[in-house]
Amino acid sequence: MSAFRPDKSEIKDYFARFGVDEAVIRQIMETALSKGGDYCDLFFQHEFSNHVGLEDREVNRAYSNIDLGLGIRVLKGDQTGYSFTEDLSLKSMKLAAQTAAEIANDSRQIPPQEFSVGKKGDYYALRVAWEDVGIDTKIDFLEKVNEMVFQKDPRIIKATLSFYDENSYILIATSDGILQTDHQPMSGLNVSCIAEQHNRRESNHYGLSVRDDIQYFTPERLQELAQESVRHTVQLFDAIKPAPGEMEVVLAAGSSGILLHEAIGHGMEADFNRKNVSIFADKIGKRIAKDFVSVVDDGTIPHLRGSINVDDEGNPVERTLLVENGILKSYLHDRISARFYGVKPTGNGRRESFRHSPMPRMRNTYMLPGPHKKEEIIESVKKGILAETFSNGQVFIGAGDFTFYVKSGYLIEDGKITRPIKDVNIIGNGPKVLENIVMVADDLEMAKGGWTCGKNGQGVPVSQGLPTVKVSSITVGGVS
Repeated sequence: MSAFRPDKSEIKDYFARFGVDEAVIRQIMETALSKGGDYCDLFFQHEFSNHVGLEDREVNRAYSNIDLGLGIRVLKGDQTGYSFTEDLSLKSMKLAAQTAAEIANDSRQIPPQEFSVGKKGDYYALRVAWEDVGIDTKIDFLEKVNEMVFQKDPRIIKATLSFYDENSYILIATSDGILQTDHQPMSGLNVSCIAEQHNRRESNHYGLSVRDDIQYFTPERLQELAQESVRHTVQLFDAIKPAPGEMEVVLAAGSSGILLHEAIGHGMEADFNRKNVSIFADKIGKRIAKDFVSVVDDGTIPHLRGSINVDDEGNPVERTLLVENGILKSYLHDRISARFYGVKPTGNGRRESFRHSPMPRMRNTYMLPGPHKKEEIIESVKKGILAETFSNGQVFIGAGDFTFYVKSGYLIEDGKITRPIKDVNIIGNGPKVLENIVMVADDLEMAKGGWTCGKNGQGVPVSQGLPTVKVSSITVGGVS
């Protein structure tokens, strides 16, 4: 899907939503630039969401949230002034602009006399608007999945389900004279299970989250939610706690890409490199992995949770090649880091809401398929583990050191998958793991769950993916 320019009628719809026009925007910008800022942008946001929950076979909660406001950013050199308001009266918006303007103290800058509409992608068009979907439909979905969960296995004693949909409308105006808009939908259905066997209980969960409409949740996907939530839960009854030590680790295709995101991806965000915090700060153009390892951050994959038509600075998004055949090629840039490095923004300037200033953030981060097969990777492992899903990760961005809890996985012995494992931590260093990737399969899979990435107190929706990957050595913590 190629980029396009919204027509003026769409811009007028957004003006009406926020009660502004070009003249009002110029007044706010004039105030924001009154102390001599180099640049400013206005980020208007209107977000509303709906949530329905089911527990103990009954719908027990339903609520909606509405959020509306404006964030104003002023840049002066390397400094940022930021202010926001939930009151979109002209008086309140100009007061917020005055606060943001305090970062600068030079002569007054002049706002643009004309605005042009910026280009953007079209990666999550909806067939059915969420506003047209009644709560009865959502409850029906929850009840169907709940019934299937209990039918899958008699050991299931409790299921908790939730369904949510949200719509975020944004309008961005920059002192470069660009106007940008986007409607960003999101939806998700999550299932948590508790099973009991011989007076012992186990729990696990499974979920789907996408930028799509109600038609995404087909009977097959509802069946998948029930099947996978139950499977991940009851297999823990047969799981063992392997002996600890250094061993080969196979990362399963799909959601185990969270390790790539956390332990490696954050180190490629340009603000950490600009400040010499990341271990990758001096690695552009250098080899950091085997020649069959390539890593991408991509905001253009249709309907994926981390995709965006435009970033939160108004820049078009792209597919950014971070590592090509083992060579570090690029960082993830927002406006500030791109200016510092003398490159174009990559469309990675993201923020949690109008209350926050943007910074470089990932979108959909994944490794490209490699030359190997999953079967030959498993067969090559004498003693190791297959890590399927993770939780409770902790990463130190500077050095890249990490600890992850393996929620679901398997023991590999003599080239065969044997028993499920649990209560396992893997401990290592992200850049070192990248170096130690010795096999990459051709079975790339993107995660389907509802991942939210945290950074500096802000959370944004993301996704990640991975083919089956073999790491020659990672410390596995179990029981001795």
